[in-house]
Amino acid sequence: MNYDDPELLDRLAAEYVLGSLSSRARRRFERLRQRLPAAEKAVLDWERRLAPLSGSVPPERPPARVWDAIDERTGGGARRASTGSWKWLRPVSGFAFGVLATLGVIRLFPETMPIEAIVQERGTLPQSYVGLLTDAQNNAVLLASSTRYGRILSLKRLRPLEPPSQRVAVLWALPRDRAPFAVGVVPDADKSTLALADTSEKLFFNVPRLAVSFETSLPAPGATPSPFVLTGHCVKLW
Repeated sequence: MNYDDPELLDRLAAEYVLGSLSSRARRRFERLRQRLPAAEKAVLDWERRLAPLSGSVPPERPPARVWDAIDERTGGGARRASTGSWKWLRPVSGFAFGVLATLGVIRLFPETMPIEAIVQERGTLPQSYVGLLTDAQNNAVLLASSTRYGRILSLKRLRPLEPPSQRVAVLWALPRDRAPFAVGVVPDADKSTLALADTSEKLFFNVPRLAVSFETSLPAPGATPSPFVLTGHCVKLW
C-alpha cells in the first residue's frame, strides 16, 4: 500500500479507531503507527473527532449475549468467561471503544436507529455505513447510519443544527472521483430518517466523506453546494 497517500492513511486510521479492521490489518497498522508519525497523527485526530460521541453514550452494562454477538461479528472466536477474552480491544482507545459500544450495545436503545433494531432482533451487527459530521470547532453534530443494502438513512443530531431563515440543511455525499451529490434535506428533529434514491451500497461505496450545507431548497442534480458547515468521514463497518 502507498502509505504516503493521505486519503488512504486517513481511511485506515478511521477504521483502526472504530475497531473495524481485521486482526491482521490492525497489527500491521499498529506497526505503522510506531514508524510513521503521519499514521499516529491520523489516529489521534480520529480519536479527538469521536470523543464527543463516546461521551454521549450513557454508562450501561450490556448482557453477555451482546459481547458474544460482537465477538462473532468481528471474528474474535469463542468468548471465554474471563475478561482476557477482550484483550484484543485494548489497543483501541477509550474513545474508539465508545464508538464500538455505541454499535455493540444498541440493543439497549432500540428506538434510535434501524441498525439498532437489527441488533435487537438478530443479535449481530449488520454491515453498515456510518458517518459522524463535525462543525468548524470539531464538535460532533450529526450522526448518520444506514445498513449496507438499505434505502433508509438514519440521522441523529448530537448538537443543535439551525439553518438561517428560509434555508434548509442539506446532506451531501463527497465521492472520490466525481462531484458531490445531494443526499437529501436533514429534517428538523433530533432523530429522523431520509429515504435514499438507491441502496447505501450503491450510493456510498466510493464516498469517503459527507458534508452539510445550508441551501434554499434541495439542489438539483449537478448543482454546486454552498459552503459546508459540517463535514465528516463515511466509514464502512464490515
